[in-house]
Amino acid sequence: MLSIFYGILSAATWGAADFIGGLASKRTSPYRVLFLAEIAGLIPFTALALLLREPIPPASDMLIGAGSSLIGLTGLLVLYRALAVGQMTIAAPVSALFAALIPVIFGFFSLGVPSIPTLLGFVLAFTAVWFISQTGSTDWRVSFADLRLPLFSGLFFGLYFLVIHRATLNAFFWPLAAARFAGLVIFGLYALITRQPAMPPRDIWGLSLINGVIDIGGNAFYVLAAQTGRIDVAAVLGSLYPASTVLLAWIILKERLTWLQIFGVLLAFVAIVLFTL
Repeated sequence: MLSIFYGILSAATWGAADFIGGLASKRTSPYRVLFLAEIAGLIPFTALALLLREPIPPASDMLIGAGSSLIGLTGLLVLYRALAVGQMTIAAPVSALFAALIPVIFGFFSLGVPSIPTLLGFVLAFTAVWFISQTGSTDWRVSFADLRLPLFSGLFFGLYFLVIHRATLNAFFWPLAAARFAGLVIFGLYALITRQPAMPPRDIWGLSLINGVIDIGGNAFYVLAAQTGRIDVAAVLGSLYPASTVLLAWIILKERLTWLQIFGVLLAFVAIVLFTL
């Protein structure tokens, strides 16, 4: 039950971070929002590691943590490209589904086949992600070109689920801080090479900082979910993050929910119940 709770929190916080990051990115370049967000995530987790006197893990764990950030950012860039050149109603759910599928396959081989209710939960959760990501488009024609980039982004996100779990086996805060530091360096180098400002405008600092804190919170909750239960269940629950984004857009921005999205949210709740059996 504790693992399920952490998994739900990871989906809720990741979805909220995407919502806030989307609001901020409407007013400046996404990389500038993410640059400040990396700082916002780095500082509190480094401070917590020092205050709680968490032992510094082996250098390999820190490098794996940093590598997980590069994997996740690569997936994000590929996803943004897929959203820009393809159908959003195809790219978003395919990426999320494939990201969850990789830990599920890993879990089958490393942890064994889960219970029947858990297997049914996987099916309903995958279906829920697809429905929640639909925006009302009636064009269901799909070509390989539409799937190529979303599949690649899902591959990187799925690897991120596995790698960040491996990085935090010996320590919790330090590898997550290393991941944020690596992201900060990457965005800083990009700004330096392109000769663009790295920091976003002051009027969206608040959104960027909140985005960073909530996003690393989602990472922390996912790690806790994977450590206290099955990594495949944790990843599938985390992949339900579009539900949080959609609900926040409905509540705050008054965006209209489609019947498919409402049905997807209901399926997600049923899947969660099955995971607890």
